[in-house]
Amino acid sequence: MSISDPILTITDLTADYGGNRALVIGKLTVRRGELLGVVGPNGAGKSTLVGAILGWSRGDPKVSGRVELDGEDVSQMSTAQRVRRGLLLIPESTLIFSQMSVADNLAHAATNPGAGRDIYSLDDIYDLFPNLAKRRHHLGSQLSGGERQMLGIARALRLAPRVLCLDEPSIGLAPKLVSSVLSTIHDLANDGLTVLLIEQNVEAALKVVDRLMLLERGRIVTSGTADEMREDKRIAEAYLGAAA
Repeated sequence: MSISDPILTITDLTADYGGNRALVIGKLTVRRGELLGVVGPNGAGKSTLVGAILGWSRGDPKVSGRVELDGEDVSQMSTAQRVRRGLLLIPESTLIFSQMSVADNLAHAATNPGAGRDIYSLDDIYDLFPNLAKRRHHLGSQLSGGERQMLGIARALRLAPRVLCLDEPSIGLAPKLVSSVLSTIHDLANDGLTVLLIEQNVEAALKVVDRLMLLERGRIVTSGTADEMREDKRIAEAYLGAAA
């Protein structure tokens, strides 16, 4: 299969909280090996979107629609079943064990997914994240915010994802660490990993994504390549500080 083949396809996806419709996505595809960024204001439905894709949410919305992973309909599967098939989410609160060492966090996440999935060895992980190699014996609670975010990504890689969804990986990080984390995500996509990136820092996202989608009030209002979206008036004025 080529990079142009869709690996994640969303059709008629909606999410309702009580009587309020928070998400309406008619059609969304993510291509194999693509880094797709999703941006928008607070409350736009970005976290609702990735939660609906994974079948997971704190708020227990009513979700309908079709989610296909590599041609398989996973819409009626539990979150755990979707994860086992390689659809992974790193939520805004990074999933690490704070009282486990870095090494134990990574060992705990190891999996044997079978044929057709890229397995990241410990050596691969430590090559990607040299700081984690240096701090492999430190507890998760002893890591910096950036290191915890990197450990969360590393744990996900140990599960051999087909599609990796990240919800606001830069939140709370210093600008230098934002650049480092997003650069690593960009490198992973360049190596063939498919990534759906929810990001509040639009300017930083535009430096690494292949394609960007603007979500407002639960709906896609515009999308395009990074270059196209950098020139889009709505993006430029609302998120890049351009004069109206």
